[in-house]
Amino acid sequence: MTAPPSRPASPLTKKLAQLVRLAPDEIAILEDLQSATRTVRRNREVLAQGQKYDVLFVLIDGAAIRYRILHDGRRQVLNIALPGDFIGFPSTFFEKALYSVTALTQSVVAPIPFRTLLGLFDRHPRLAAAIFWSFACEAGMYAEHLIDVGRRSALERVSHFLLELLTRLKILGLADERSFQMPLTQELFASSAMTNSLTSKGASSSLRMSRRSRLSRILTIRIMVSLDCGGRSPRRARCRRPPRNTEAMSQSTRE
Repeated sequence: MTAPPSRPASPLTKKLAQLVRLAPDEIAILEDLQSATRTVRRNREVLAQGQKYDVLFVLIDGAAIRYRILHDGRRQVLNIALPGDFIGFPSTFFEKALYSVTALTQSVVAPIPFRTLLGLFDRHPRLAAAIFWSFACEAGMYAEHLIDVGRRSALERVSHFLLELLTRLKILGLADERSFQMPLTQELFASSAMTNSLTSKGASSSLRMSRRSRLSRILTIRIMVSLDCGGRSPRRARCRRPPRNTEAMSQSTRE
């Protein structure tokens, strides 16, 4: 009797596998956590700023933006959520959500109660450590975005943003060595934290500059990223793996 074909790994599993080698039972737990899903239509909110939440969402499919609405109605895009990302962190640590999240495309999310994630520390501590380690990696990206705003030139900000997207999408198998599908309109691209203070026209100008500097080549709606940056490979901060002692955490728990 032929065994049924195994399902492809979920985006979250692919992402965490970059941090720690997942055991089969841990993969099964991850898939079970994401078993209940719901569809979010394009331009609909997944998370609303100022509301109280006791769940996080895993983005299974699609793309979304995290943003903050200021008192005068202006919107600041904070980050792009891609498949495998948690939506709702750190909102669950506060009384109300600090920002909103809206689907850029028709998306699929899996709601996970925060208490369920905390419970993993008792039952599956190594897996819990990998998940919360991924939160630390995301915090590192926000720090880079602050540097973008404060110190990098327009060309450097656009270049860093494109390379960040390339790296994140490659982990998911959604990009090759040189190209990926751009999940943003030019307006959203210009208003993101990574390219903050650029107008839509300015963002377009910076993209043209990057093309002339051989960092990127634009083909219709795809971004072609050159890895020849003046003879040097572009560098982006990579999140290191959790400490080796996390490998023994699950074994001691089983014993």
